[in-house]
Amino acid sequence: MCGRLSQYSGIHDFVAALSMPNALANSVGDLPLERYNVAPSTQVALLHLQGDLLHAGLVRWGWRPHWAKDRAPPINARVEKVAHGLFFRAIWPNRAITPINNWFEWVDEGGPKKKPYLIRRRDGAPVLCAAIGQLPDSDEGPGEHDGFVIITADSAGGMVDIHGQRPVVLMPDLAREWLDPATPKERAEQIAKRAKLS
Repeated sequence: MCGRLSQYSGIHDFVAALSMPNALANSVGDLPLERYNVAPSTQVALLHLQGDLLHAGLVRWGWRPHWAKDRAPPINARVEKVAHGLFFRAIWPNRAITPINNWFEWVDEGGPKKKPYLIRRRDGAPVLCAAIGQLPDSDEGPGEHDGFVIITADSAGGMVDIHGQRPVVLMPDLAREWLDPATPKERAEQIAKRAKLS
């Protein structure tokens, strides 16, 4: 996952893929998102639960703790370290889903530029990526330090680039469990480590 993804479906298409009965608090809008080359540090549609409401909002892709001002906000967090590392400790409990249509991997094929490959589900269904972040509060609204990272399975390699990263992709039942604040942290870690791309 080289830092580019697509979100061109409407938020209701992404929510339907989750099959969640929860009421939706939608601040994204009802029209298709029509974003085909989304870059880090831009606003990305994100789903998270707060109470019994499923929130759909735009959140900056990238996050760093307040004490790490000397580095750029990372956009990914390695599943092997995210649950126990100091850097992401504060946001590990704040689980979300980044629903996407596809992502891109770049491969060096010996030419002057790397070649991009589009990766999507075979059946065309939305890709539900596990994410964590400092998420907007429904009562207070978006905050200056809000942001999120997509959890990646680095050791598995990319789908095309064996040296790359792939997002942790969850099937709808695991995505619902991932989002549920009642899911224990240990179970969330287990979900992230065992998820497979479908």
